[in-house]
Formats: sequence, structure tokens, C-alpha cells
Amino acid sequence: MSIQSKARRDARRRKEQREHNRARAGAPAIEPHAELRDADGKLLAGVVRQSGVWVLGMDGRIAGSSDSAAQMLMLIRRAQRLHDEKGIPVKLVYSDALRDEAELEAATHGKSLADYETQLEEEMATAHPAGVQ
Repeated sequence: MSIQSKARRDARRRKEQREHNRARAGAPAIEPHAELRDADGKLLAGVVRQSGVWVLGMDGRIAGSSDSAAQMLMLIRRAQRLHDEKGIPVKLVYSDALRDEAELEAATHGKSLADYETQLEEEMATAHPAGVQ
């Protein structure tokens, strides 16, 4: 292999990397806001925000999305409770931004965050009774 061919190949790779980085710069930013991890540190669920929409991911797939921060926080806390009830230790960490936006949303409905989450869970239970999908 000649030095010139190696130099051309390296230049091509650098150019491809720059183009890839420019393409990513135009993509909407993904902001991580919550993580649910097991005792081994494996990611079980997470909440991100992309283009103003909250997105819930579980088991490596998108489980749902919503404009409601309170709904996303309620869902990931519910996942935490379900694991705890099964005796599976998990750790939930979420951002202040997610909590603050959820609290603001609850306040606009005249409720505390805990009361609003309870209301959301009840609405979800009536919309999808247990065992019916």
C-alpha cells in the first residue's frame, strides 16, 4: 500500500465523519430525563424528551410518547413499583426538569403531583381494565 493511497483513504474517512456529524447537528436533540435500572445497572426503562415530546422506552423499544411530563413520570414510577412488588430491586433516577414540569402540569389541574399521578393511574385503569388489551 502506498503512502498516497493511505492518505486518500484517511482523508475520505475524515470527510465522511464530518458529514455524519453535520447531519446529526440538524437532527432534533434527545434529552435523557429518567432511568430505571436493576441492581446490575442494566437499563430497564427510560424517559427522554425529543422535539418537545416525552418518550418512554422499555426493553430497548419505544413504549409510548406524550406531551404530558406527569404521565411519563407516573408510568416510570409505576414500572418501579411493579418491580419492587416482585422483589426485584431497582433504582429510579429522574431529572429536576421532568419533575418540575410534571408538578407544574399537576398544579394547572389544581392538584399535587401525587394526587394527579393517582388520577392518571385511575384513568389508565378504566381505559384498559386488567387483562383486556
